[in-house]
Amino acid sequence: MAGRTSDPRLMPIPTRIGGFGGVEGLVRFLHDERVEAVVDATHPFAAIMSRNAAEACSKAGVPLLALRRPPWGPREGDRWTEVPSMDAAVHALGKAPRRVFLTVGRLELPPFAAGPQHTYLVRTIEPVGDALPVPNVVAIRDRAPFDEAAERALMERERIEVVVTKNSGGAATYPKIAAARALGLPVIIVARPGKPEGVEEVTTAEAALDWLERRHGRSP
Repeated sequence: MAGRTSDPRLMPIPTRIGGFGGVEGLVRFLHDERVEAVVDATHPFAAIMSRNAAEACSKAGVPLLALRRPPWGPREGDRWTEVPSMDAAVHALGKAPRRVFLTVGRLELPPFAAGPQHTYLVRTIEPVGDALPVPNVVAIRDRAPFDEAAERALMERERIEVVVTKNSGGAATYPKIAAARALGLPVIIVARPGKPEGVEEVTTAEAALDWLERRHGRSP
């Protein structure tokens, strides 16, 4: 785990928290631990770790599989504006003050300081702190999975006018998208960063396990 969450959910497997010291540090780790295969199951927006994993595995001669969950796609009734970056999301909010439900993670909040006229409802796992220095911020701490009815009630209670989020994919945080659709709210959705090309990909943990078993001829 990256170590950005102070109280991460425990996994039922040995877990390391923190970085490796870049590509060369990861290469040393792979050698020292006699790693036989790597599954890159990082968040869709964790571009640096995915690049480091691809380069390190290439240097170390270790097979690499990318576990990448599919992105969300717009459905009938969705009012999406897709943008390439957080800066573009701020621009897409416009100059007129709006009530914004901002769910992009604490580390992505600083660009929205360029839009101080808006009122932000910010939901993060970690405290917001001084990451968004604007006059009107309501911060709530919570973590997925979320419920569509609760998301809808939250948006109605806070009189939300627009939702800003990442295209993370998956079911755990999708209820905000469904709730926005039900309420007729526009959604500004930030596209995923590029990931390393030429890496074998699967979309489910079950498929990743099958890959490991096929490669090693046994249960890992």
